[in-house]
Amino acid sequence: MNLIIFGPPGAGKGTQADFIVNKYNLHQLSTGQVLRNEIKNQTELGQEISSIINSGNLVSDNVVKKLVESFISDNKYKDRLIFDGYPRNLVQAKTLTELLQKYNQKIDLVLKLSVSLETIKKRISERRTLEKRADDSEEIAIKRYNTYEKSSEPVIEYYKKLNLLKVIDGERSIDQINNEISDIIGLI
Repeated sequence: MNLIIFGPPGAGKGTQADFIVNKYNLHQLSTGQVLRNEIKNQTELGQEISSIINSGNLVSDNVVKKLVESFISDNKYKDRLIFDGYPRNLVQAKTLTELLQKYNQKIDLVLKLSVSLETIKKRISERRTLEKRADDSEEIAIKRYNTYEKSSEPVIEYYKKLNLLKVIDGERSIDQINNEISDIIGLI
């Protein structure tokens, strides 16, 4: 089973992805983490990524595609991935579909954690106090929320048309959300 999890920053994607990974023995593919690992491990691709980032540019869809394909093509991850932070745009969504088909796989389910901006601001404030994250100011949270909503809309519509999208009320407790996700996965 391959899944995608969506939600604005602060929606609890990481918490829910951890739950799904542990309960269903999947592997989380967070493109941001993979990019950081490539740089840290000073691979050839990592040096290319570092150069792109250091010049103030975003890593191209093509570079991200190479990273994602390295996971999809590895048999130990076959039909056992949860994508977190990818795809971020419609080109990436279509590329992911093509890559999965190339390796006889598919997306089985797309989960969207639906959370209001007010809840995000509250959670970010709590997280800032607990985790002391530099990117957790209210101003940044609002900007990231609005960017997420705007950029994810075409991707969400793409998966909705493919009948893969399930929207989860992310306003509830972690356990309630875990239970709903388990119920949905149980139907696959």
